[in-house]
Amino acid sequence: MNNYLEKAIKHLKPNAEFVVTDNDYSTIEWHKLDGNAPTQTEIDAAIAEIKANEIANAEAKAAQRQSLLNRLGLTEEEAKILLGGN
Repeated sequence: MNNYLEKAIKHLKPNAEFVVTDNDYSTIEWHKLDGNAPTQTEIDAAIAEIKANEIANAEAKAAQRQSLLNRLGLTEEEAKILLGGN
């Protein structure tokens, strides 16, 4: 399970130390925080950005994989067989 709340906090406050329960904003216990705690709105925006980046990275990786297969003249199934995959 991706804990997007923790990822978002680390994105917004990289030096923060905290504990969070059940991926719930209201349970955040700050142990170290420089400045103000991020708001729920700021965290929601950071989560959306993180998810968008993950999707973009996955799409880029898939495009690179397909480009390599095309250059090698292989289908994805053929590559799986060559690599011993299922």
